[in-house]
Amino acid sequence: MSGDPRPAALAPRLATGAFLLVDKPRGPSSHQVTAWVRDLLGIERAGHAGTLDPNVSGLLWIGVGPALKLIPLVLEFPKRYVGAMVLHGTIPSKELARVLEEFEGPIYQTPPVRSAVKRERRIRTIHHLRLLETDGPRMLLDVTADSGTYIRSLAVDVGEALGLGGNLVELRRIGTGPFDERHSITLTALADAVQAARAGAPGALEAALHPMEEVWEEFPRLVLKDSAASAVAHGSNLAAGGILGAPSRAFSKDARVVLVTRSGELVATGTALFDSREFTSVRHGWVVDSDRVFADAAKFPVLWQAPRSRPRPTDTHGPGAADVI
Repeated sequence: MSGDPRPAALAPRLATGAFLLVDKPRGPSSHQVTAWVRDLLGIERAGHAGTLDPNVSGLLWIGVGPALKLIPLVLEFPKRYVGAMVLHGTIPSKELARVLEEFEGPIYQTPPVRSAVKRERRIRTIHHLRLLETDGPRMLLDVTADSGTYIRSLAVDVGEALGLGGNLVELRRIGTGPFDERHSITLTALADAVQAARAGAPGALEAALHPMEEVWEEFPRLVLKDSAASAVAHGSNLAAGGILGAPSRAFSKDARVVLVTRSGELVATGTALFDSREFTSVRHGWVVDSDRVFADAAKFPVLWQAPRSRPRPTDTHGPGAADVI
């Protein structure tokens, strides 16, 4: 006999908010895969962060329920790829490795003609670019880059720098921030897990649904006093003196930070207006420009309120794009 078909009955995390790392196959679009996951789980809304082209495979982050609010955070994670490239000629491996190293660091990129964003030059950082193996004009690359980096454009630039020309023939995403293929699940395995959950064995589905904390714990964390948590939950920025203890880790001005209660509940995210060394010495004014509230304001008493600043715009297009359906 099958169990309760409601999503929360299949797995409690579907109600409280969770995300999956789906191993997207080549062929369907990221939007299609997200729709399949939504329908498979029987939920109303799902969204992905970091669009993969139809002919690209690999990790696709999909959030459900309250986890949809995590999408802007996930878009800030660097992405890791393995790509197969073909050069229009051959070159010694040592020379090839030398040229690849020159591409590490900040680079300029212009979005391709067939792109959803305005074709303006922008800076992206290549954190890691290494040669895995070669076979004549063919080579396999390992790339870690900022979200929003056009890997195909990078391959073309590498070919030009080598004086040979070249293009990418296959691409797979193997990492998103701290997550890799070990955290992923195929669509077939997900379908099997849902079927098992409906039969009363939710273990595999629960294992595939990651808690929201796994995303926001990757960012510097500030523990709030009760009064500050209430103010932020009701839409205020964070004022000086509202923090308990020291930040969880060092950070620079303009860094993304997360604001939590003393019990560890996520209240909001925001942009630090000072670096971590200055936080304890600031006595007046705002210290964090909060941009996204996660907490249920109804659970916090209205102890104090203040107008918040205008939230900063986020880039929701291109390779790092998000899509909610």
